[in-house]
Amino acid sequence: MGQPIVVTEKPSPSHPGVVRFETNRALTGMGHERYRSRVDAEGPRPPDELARRLFDHGGVAGLHINSNIITVDLENGHTSDGMADIIRDLYLFYPGGVHEPKGPSE
Repeated sequence: MGQPIVVTEKPSPSHPGVVRFETNRALTGMGHERYRSRVDAEGPRPPDELARRLFDHGGVAGLHINSNIITVDLENGHTSDGMADIIRDLYLFYPGGVHEPKGPSE
């Protein structure tokens, strides 16, 4: 249930260890959100939840979200593997292959 986000991943050619994700949805409106650690992601809004999920995934030194652009500073030795999936699944209520419960008539 829900709808996946379309995500395009673009590594920074001039800054190794920085990766940028572009989405088909604005996550912050016109505002900027900067997260230096998971502690900074304490709010209830979608960018806060996304920041928590990315920090929990591991390998994130910090991130910045502006509208539909997510810029991730990777920790040394880490890659962005799996991060696009986390972003893509942000609005899914049953991620990871779990299906919505069937109604009584099914």
